[in-house]
Amino acid sequence: MKIEILGSGCAKCNKTKKFVEEAVAQAGVDAEIVKVENMDDIIAYGVLITPAVVIDGDVKIVGRVPKVDEVIEWITQ
Repeated sequence: MKIEILGSGCAKCNKTKKFVEEAVAQAGVDAEIVKVENMDDIIAYGVLITPAVVIDGDVKIVGRVPKVDEVIEWITQ
């Protein structure tokens, strides 16, 4: 599983990455977590507001920090 955190490195983007890492650890899922900061790559997903989370190419959330429970739900389905 590949999880991408889209964002420039702002506080919300860093918090999103932290929450995703916590969710992966709690769920015991094997996942590659990648921080994407290049705006061209972010826009390629159709994302104009960060932070955003992409799981295996599927945009899950845009413009807000997800809760750890939300991320666990996405990665365990």
